[in-house]
Amino acid sequence: MTRTIWQASVAAAALMTSVPMAAQTAPAKAWMDASRTPDERSALILAQMTLDEKIAMVNGTFGSALKRGNPNETRTGAGHVPGVPRLGIPDLYESDASLGVANGGEMRKGDVATALPGSLLTASTFDPTIAEAGGRMIGSESRAKGFNVLLAGGANLVRDPWNGRNFEYLSEDVLLTGVMAGAAIKGIQSNGIVSTIKHYALNAQESGRNVLDAKMAEAPMRESDLLAFEMAIEAGKPGSVMCGYNQVNGHYACENDFLLNTVLKKDWGYTGWVMSDWGAVHSTVKAATAGLDQESGQELDKQVFFGAPLKAAVAAGTVPAARLDDMVRRILRTMIAHELVDRPTPATPQPIDYAANAKVAQATAEAGIVLLKNDRDLLPLAATAKTIVVIGGHADVGVLSGGGSSQVRSVGGVPLELPMPGGGPLSSFIKITYHASSPLAAIKARLPQAQVTYLDGNDVRAAAAAARAADIAIVFGEQWRTEAQDVETLDLPGTQNALIDAVAAANAKTVVVLETGGPVTMPWAGRVGAILEAWYPGQKGGEAIASILVGDVNPSGRLPVTFPANAAQAPRPTIPGLALVKAADARNAAKPKVTTLDLSTVDLTGGVPSFPVEYPEGADVGYRWYQRKGAAPLFAFGHGLSYTKFAYRDLKVVGDAISFSVTNTGKRAGADVPQVYAAPAGQMHRLVGFQRVMLQPGETKQVSVTIDPRLIARYDTARPGWSVAAGAVPITVGRQAGDAVLSGTMQVAAQAIKP
Repeated sequence: MTRTIWQASVAAAALMTSVPMAAQTAPAKAWMDASRTPDERSALILAQMTLDEKIAMVNGTFGSALKRGNPNETRTGAGHVPGVPRLGIPDLYESDASLGVANGGEMRKGDVATALPGSLLTASTFDPTIAEAGGRMIGSESRAKGFNVLLAGGANLVRDPWNGRNFEYLSEDVLLTGVMAGAAIKGIQSNGIVSTIKHYALNAQESGRNVLDAKMAEAPMRESDLLAFEMAIEAGKPGSVMCGYNQVNGHYACENDFLLNTVLKKDWGYTGWVMSDWGAVHSTVKAATAGLDQESGQELDKQVFFGAPLKAAVAAGTVPAARLDDMVRRILRTMIAHELVDRPTPATPQPIDYAANAKVAQATAEAGIVLLKNDRDLLPLAATAKTIVVIGGHADVGVLSGGGSSQVRSVGGVPLELPMPGGGPLSSFIKITYHASSPLAAIKARLPQAQVTYLDGNDVRAAAAAARAADIAIVFGEQWRTEAQDVETLDLPGTQNALIDAVAAANAKTVVVLETGGPVTMPWAGRVGAILEAWYPGQKGGEAIASILVGDVNPSGRLPVTFPANAAQAPRPTIPGLALVKAADARNAAKPKVTTLDLSTVDLTGGVPSFPVEYPEGADVGYRWYQRKGAAPLFAFGHGLSYTKFAYRDLKVVGDAISFSVTNTGKRAGADVPQVYAAPAGQMHRLVGFQRVMLQPGETKQVSVTIDPRLIARYDTARPGWSVAAGAVPITVGRQAGDAVLSGTMQVAAQAIKP
């Protein structure tokens, strides 16, 4: 398919593009008539716009630029795009908002927001209603603060366990990612604002992210990362797609004709607009004709490609005027469809019920924290425990959060903020930040009869001695991750593994609570009594952790990613390009020290040359890779324990519909997440359905799932399209990947599906 795909949409909209002449004589502001369709209204507006107004709408600045013109402006965030006031078209005020309304670098001094847990925790709930509720909450706060575009919707698959940004993403699985991302986007946009979905596509590592070239053939790409995006777009209908920094098969994502024109706009029929990531634009003509509709954060690009150069390209005909109109029309149509024009966000901040929103954050954390191990029912903590020692993880002050553009300055303040390791220009923007939710205080509040003490864990011998004298020891282990860098080891940093080993040797009743942004190795796993993965649990994380430890809440989270037994099990045991990144860092370190981030001179590549990243696993991401290699992970995808037990019975397979019963056979109420897997001929098993089910003791419920045929199909590039082979497809129902409590067979007829 040529790079003129956009011409098809222009031709298809010929009737609308013929409106301009008539619009000149239309009633004043006829485009404000809400009875007209978004297509009709956007065509009317476009007919009234000057060339300069069109150019202004397709490039955006950092939100901080607003302060230069209006020091009292409160809507300073990630970005800003001017509207057309004379036509009643509002500005676009953009904020990072993956986990809450971010306030990077405290551009809005003193402004706080509700901080949801990391996205891996939300995905661990396996419940799209929880994801939607979180999105709805974030969207409501964003609207109250005046933002109408949220840079949310991270839908990249977790391909490598060491990706620094994994905590912002949802899962290694296509279906889980698509369902949960779509639900969160739907919640955000229910507030009359726009959410993005990002970072399209194959943006799977942070090391060298601005230069790396992700290599993958079309079929496996369609069956994995692209299918996750497609499902999320179908479910959430995001107003904008953000293209990533990286290259895909030799072309930058934001000037990639295949990704933007062929797949997104032609095959999927996407009608929203494509915005770039901040600093991800490398050209004018190539980017515009390849499908990029808006340059964002232009200060981070080498030049403003969609400013004067675009105007000149339109005048020269190298970017047709019809293509510029298509770019603007997509933005206008989306703004109208999502109520940005008819129901603008307020110009000044509105009241926010932070107490109510905190309950959303805590409920999410309580549903997503995963109980990985619980030997001899060590948890919940016995009421008879009289002495408990809590060790490490700054549990006396708060809970850890991930770094980068998603960082939220949460309600309650920042009790602890530590410098980013390594320093450099990003250190003024990225810091190790804790939310003010102390697990220690929450445990004490729930166990007033016990003597609960705290040690910071820096003295391993003292910690072991304290554990030996206590009834129960609880060790908090941390691993900080951030945008812009990956973790070089999956071990807990510093001496934490030695600390846990020493404490476990001193007290068999040792509980480990992990606050991590992704999988970690656990050489001590066989020597501790219980392990709780709390991820980055958000601003009420301490309360959520304590509620599960003492049994006020029954844990129900399930792993959305595989935990490898060791780093060698991963598809790429080491980080591709890391040596090149380190060499560039060394060269930069020899230069005069830069302590502040100057947007006019920053080089996002850091001097790192382009390098390829091969993905030999293709569509066999995560647990499918482990199955293909016959490798036994430490903890499997979908794993998670409860304080009660569940039984599955009566599997029925009728066409593409799967049903079975789930019974709570224990003595406590709890939620279970039965998972349905299919293994078509020649393929690894894949999650094709799941449902979170809340059950009282002795209660039975029916679970029904319908399988999307794309999940059991192969993508045929020659057709092109999806091809389902006729035959018998094995179906299993289990508690995690590789588990088969129930087994059956689905008879499938041959089927061809358009791309």
